[in-house]
Formats: sequence, C-alpha cells, structure tokens
Amino acid sequence: MSDSDGPNAREVDAPSPGTADGRSGRVRLRRAAGAVALATVPALLAAAPLVPAAALLGPAGLGVLDPVALGGLPPTVAAALAAVVLGPGGSALIGPFLVDRRIGRLPEAELDDRPAEFVAHRVTTLAGEVGVGVPSVTVVRADAANVAVADGYRGARLVVSTRLLSLPAADRDAALRHALVRLRTREAAVTTALLPALALVETVALLATLLVGRRADRTAADRRVNRIHGYEPEENRIPPWAYTVAGVLLWLLLLPAWIPAAVGDRLYVGGGRRDADAAVARLGSAERDGLGNAVAFAGEAAGATDWPPLLDRLSLASMADAETGRVRGTSRQEARLRLALLRSKRSL
Repeated sequence: MSDSDGPNAREVDAPSPGTADGRSGRVRLRRAAGAVALATVPALLAAAPLVPAAALLGPAGLGVLDPVALGGLPPTVAAALAAVVLGPGGSALIGPFLVDRRIGRLPEAELDDRPAEFVAHRVTTLAGEVGVGVPSVTVVRADAANVAVADGYRGARLVVSTRLLSLPAADRDAALRHALVRLRTREAAVTTALLPALALVETVALLATLLVGRRADRTAADRRVNRIHGYEPEENRIPPWAYTVAGVLLWLLLLPAWIPAAVGDRLYVGGGRRDADAAVARLGSAERDGLGNAVAFAGEAAGATDWPPLLDRLSLASMADAETGRVRGTSRQEARLRLALLRSKRSL
C-alpha cells in the first residue's frame, strides 16, 4: 500500500448547474421515489399485525390507538398511521445496532502499526477531499475485494477488506472515495436505517423461493433400494406439492412488501452506486479508470462468500449470488452497466 496522491487534493464536486440541471432533476426524483419505496417496507411490515389487531379488537383492545385520543379516527386507520411511524422508526433504531453486531463478528485484520496508520491517513485525507467527517475504519480479513459504509446514530463506519487494500493505489483510493461519496449523499444513512426490514423481506423471499422449488430428494432408484431392504419412509413424508403450495402462499403474503423493496433497491441503492460512480469519475480519467478497475475486480475475484449479505447494499459492489439477486429483483446487469459507463468516454 503506497500513497500515490500528490499535494493538490481535489474535492468531489457536483457537475456545473448549467450542464446538468436536467440530469440532477432526474437523479433527485429517482432518489426520492426510491427512498419512499424503501420506507414503505417497514411501514407495511408493522401494519401487517397492527391493522388486523385493530380491526378485531377495536379501540377497547388497543388503548394506544383509541380513536378518541386520535381525533375520532377508526381503529384501522389509527393502526395504519401508527405503522407509518413505528415501522421506519423501529427499523432506524435497530439498523445501526444490527450492522455493528454483524461487523463485530467479522475476522478483523491484525495490521501492524504502520499499515493501520496508513489506512487511517488515507481515509482521513479522502474524507477531507469528499467533504465528510472521518468515519471509524474497520479492516477485515476477507478475500472479497470490497468496502462498505454504514451510518446512523451510532456514527459512520467504513468496513474495508484486506484484499481491496492490496489493489493498486489508484484503484484502492477510488473505491474508498466511492464509499465516502455515499456517506456524503446520506444514502448510507438511509440504507442502514432500513436494512432490518429489507433483510427480513429478503430472508422470507428466499425461504418462499426454496419452498416453491423443493423437489423429492429420493429418486426412483432410491425408492427401489429402500423396498428391497424393507424400508420405505415415503408414507410419512410431506409431499413435494405441499412445499410448493406453502411457498406460493408465502410469496403472496410477502408480495406487498417485496414490490417496494425491489423498486427501492433498483432506484435508490443501485442508483446511488451509479451516482457515486459519476461523482468519482468527474475528477478525471485516473479516478474513473481506477474505479472501473476496482468494480471489475470486486465482481470477478473469488471470495464473495466472505462478504456478509447484510452489508451488500452498503458496499462498492454487490456480492449477492444469483438466487439472492433474483429475490431482490436485481441482477449482475447492474455491475455490467456500471462498468460500461465507467469505461466509456461519455459523461456519467
């Protein structure tokens, strides 16, 4: 790891208003729509138990939702309004704590004093150029070449893998700068706050998908061998169609929350990565090429399983496998599009 930056630091600035008014408007609209879609997810999850409970028990059973105290609102409406507050609010309280707990379980790299000081110095320098406060830095021992940034009431935090730090200086610094830009635009804070709800939707969606795709684990040959030896457990087993029905029902129940989660992932998380790409690329060809190299290496290098799925939305590049990517409503097309834009001569 060597410092290749000269004394002339350049700040990551937005493009001039005269040339980017239209694009800036589209970016703001997309970011707002994506944020609203993501915020809808915890609200819907909170409404799932609250609204039916209010309809069944009425105001007497839910004193906190007493319509008299809330201006005469019907119990179900009061429950829906409470879910709009409690869902995102509860998710925002849990998100930073959940991320910190997951980072704490990662194998922390045992860096000597000099490399540790170097990493801290580079992050401090780049944070000053980007225009954000210096986050705490955790270097983890992982084969995945990635960096994630989280933010919240517990403070901003940068998680860097040792493999990413081993990249050439220009590639490494471009990846770190990308993460700090996402910190500056507050995308990291919003995503961190909504991670618990998104992780819950993703986990249930994966379970439903596995149930739908479940097949009998014994072949016809296995069943013949079982009969020869006088062992036939098939009668007491759950038939495969029952798993399929359960998976379909689970998907139908999840769909109202999954749709805004998928839309928000595309517009806010995926769009936020592209916006950060553009901010870094505007600094010059060296930064643009360095970021393209870092994104390409992160997507192609082995070690994706070392990177926690919880940090995936906060990271430079998605490490999700094909099944998880489909469940999120995304695909590797996002990475290919980012690379195509970074390696083209056109303005991002």
